[in-house]
Amino acid sequence: MKLIDTHTHLDFPDFDDDRRAVLSHSRQLGVQRMVVLGVYQQNWQRLWDLVQTDDGLFAAFGLHPVYLDEHRPADLMKLGDWLNRLHGHRQLCAVGEIGLDYFLEQLDRERQQSLFEAQLKLAVDFQLPALLHVRRSHAAVIATLKRIRLPRGGIIHAFAGSVEEAREYIKLGFKLGLGGAATWPQALRMHKVLAQLPLEAVVLETDSPDMAPVMYPGQRNSPQHLPDICIALAERMGIDASRLAEASTRNACQLFNWQAADSL
Repeated sequence: MKLIDTHTHLDFPDFDDDRRAVLSHSRQLGVQRMVVLGVYQQNWQRLWDLVQTDDGLFAAFGLHPVYLDEHRPADLMKLGDWLNRLHGHRQLCAVGEIGLDYFLEQLDRERQQSLFEAQLKLAVDFQLPALLHVRRSHAAVIATLKRIRLPRGGIIHAFAGSVEEAREYIKLGFKLGLGGAATWPQALRMHKVLAQLPLEAVVLETDSPDMAPVMYPGQRNSPQHLPDICIALAERMGIDASRLAEASTRNACQLFNWQAADSL
């Protein structure tokens, strides 16, 4: 299987002791490319330095809603500067991780919304996809995306919504990111949704080091786990794992304007 991990945080300190080994083993298992996402201004340089060491790594930069209290007003301008400076670079692939988080009640929703909209507009300005964090906020995110249309769409990371919400995102040009959460037996609602998702709208991800799949409970998640995640999700969807892998890789290549999947 040739796979693309569309959502990782390989720059996090969790991988400092064995990052090269993780990358090497992941490639041996068929994970050809990985998208590494920035979450706050302080980690963008570290992330970019990492991406520059490996042609199969790609960067996205954003201001994550969970770190709302750490973001400064100037960070938005700095994000625009980063995107402008790297515009057209083959390893810059998206704006993200951005979005709305209504699960954490202490996060001010108006401030989140303002930051979210400003970053969506940057994605429009720089003709980039957006990689979205959406937690208990599907209605607000969908409404926002209907007002601020992204020509290149993006990915709804760790999609856990309804079939109806999935259809709305797909109409707006978005792919649905599937990872370890849906492999757990208690994710009954999501299992029903999985079986109804069109393959042309699905991409695979790990969110490593978080969201470990059921076969690695309590462990650090890793791109190395993507093949096992693919197999588990394909079983839930009632299809062959190779078919899911091919569709996900093709969809990711299409979204990011990468070369054809069969040339990876």
